[in-house]
Amino acid sequence: MNTSAVMKNRKILTFMTIITIAITIAYFLFDTNMNNPKLFAYAMKIRTPKIIAMLISAFAIGSASIVFQSIINNRIVTPCLLGMNSMYTLIHTAIIFVVGSGSIFATNSNLAFAVDLILMGTVATLVYSYLFKKTNHNVLYVLLIGTVMTSFFSSIQTTMTRIMDPNEYDTLLATLVASFNNVNSEIIIFSVLVLIAVVVVLRKEISLLNVLTLGKSQAINLGVDYDKCIRRLLLGVTLYISVATAMVGPISFLGLIIANLSRQLLKTYRHSQLIYGSVIFGMLTLMAGQFVVEHIYSYAIPISVFITTAGGIYFLYLLLTNRSV
Repeated sequence: MNTSAVMKNRKILTFMTIITIAITIAYFLFDTNMNNPKLFAYAMKIRTPKIIAMLISAFAIGSASIVFQSIINNRIVTPCLLGMNSMYTLIHTAIIFVVGSGSIFATNSNLAFAVDLILMGTVATLVYSYLFKKTNHNVLYVLLIGTVMTSFFSSIQTTMTRIMDPNEYDTLLATLVASFNNVNSEIIIFSVLVLIAVVVVLRKEISLLNVLTLGKSQAINLGVDYDKCIRRLLLGVTLYISVATAMVGPISFLGLIIANLSRQLLKTYRHSQLIYGSVIFGMLTLMAGQFVVEHIYSYAIPISVFITTAGGIYFLYLLLTNRSV
């Protein structure tokens, strides 16, 4: 990619950053009573964790989606095919089913987040490490098994909900949809620490992404341990999706939307720019969705409904307009 194209993308990203900051400020100040310091401080106290949670989700899902698509070499796949969303719903359903909605595992948000992250991260790490060895590091086989695991987890979760007490099921439903309301600040801090730790551990593999997209043969010829890099990156992707899902709930189509918008706008193979663009699009998408949820539908419809609807339409658009994906 020539220098002029790189500079053009930097200008685009700078412009998008300014727009995102402006919209973020508008979100903070919209419909707030600035004449009353106490009411204004209360509004900021509620909205600040939401914005930070959106940024964390956009970064985790956006970067994971870009990396995952580069690993698979396909633009219409998303990390949710690895089964993290289904595992999340299964974990919450199992907790309510076994110990009840009054259990500390269900009522304590910090403990619930820790359980989600530990179980999802541990299962993903063990399962996918084992699958990589058994499939001779074939990513497509791992993707296929992930799809089967998604159906398996969903089947168990559906069975539990059918025989669950109706009152317990009503309580469960609130935890199975993505929500940025009442985000726990302690969860935010822990999530940031986990994301930073993954970046530090995988910094070498992340720097090799541009080489890995050339293909296995070319990467090996350039001295890259291809199988090891792919395995570690895929585990990093599962941990990122685990963090985002455990914090706000499953948002299946968000990665598809923001990753492809970033690729279409920037038209580059530089993953640093693609990831940054994906994060910006993620912030814009989440803020737009949250604004609709709060000020148009008065919290009656969760944000995941709007993102899933838009993602489904965009998915069909990608299939119909670009056969090379």
